[in-house]
Amino acid sequence: MSDLQLVPGNSLRTATPEEGRQLAVKLARLIIKLTQPDAEIRQRQRAIYADDPRMLIAIGQTVAAEFATIAAANDYWRTPPVVP
Repeated sequence: MSDLQLVPGNSLRTATPEEGRQLAVKLARLIIKLTQPDAEIRQRQRAIYADDPRMLIAIGQTVAAEFATIAAANDYWRTPPVVP
């Protein structure tokens, strides 16, 4: 197994939802790197998924799943939403 750190800083805690979303993108990228550790192969595969809407949607779903996990770990940023 790689020494790749899959949870940067060993925490899902973030100060804001924006930081949480950025962490979700990072986690999604890390799992892709773990799954395909060869950078040259990953680079070649970008051309495949860049033109396939289904694969792009799958990427978005992966980030959304990571974000949901991060949001839950942050108790949805600990403040109730403001309702206009």
